[in-house]
Amino acid sequence: QVQLVESGGGLVQAGASLRLSCAASGRVFSMNTMGWFRQAPEKEREFVAAIKWIPTRSDYADSVKGRFTISRDNANNTVYLQMDSLKPEDTAVYYCVLSTRLPYDTTSRWPADYDYWGRGTQVTVSS
Repeated sequence: QVQLVESGGGLVQAGASLRLSCAASGRVFSMNTMGWFRQAPEKEREFVAAIKWIPTRSDYADSVKGRFTISRDNANNTVYLQMDSLKPEDTAVYYCVLSTRLPYDTTSRWPADYDYWGRGTQVTVSS
């Protein structure tokens, strides 16, 4: 079993920055792909970013590319999402995810490829 706990959400104004953290515990391996999804009210859950381990590479949704940065600390089983230049349309609940199914060198934008999900942290960006 794996547990994922997100933190760092909050209410900010447009243009501000936030950093989300996700601490993973349990049977976590550095080779597991980790990432973030988000869900806004009355919208479907959408991919935000994902990161693999070797070689360290990341993937981003077009809507956040250039503004968000995903990183991971394998020694502490933690993944981060640095969010800069936030926009009101970034308002959503952000979920940390982990996959034990994907090959170590692969990321995915499909929710079904991630078998562990955190409870989410709310990010609200006011205009």
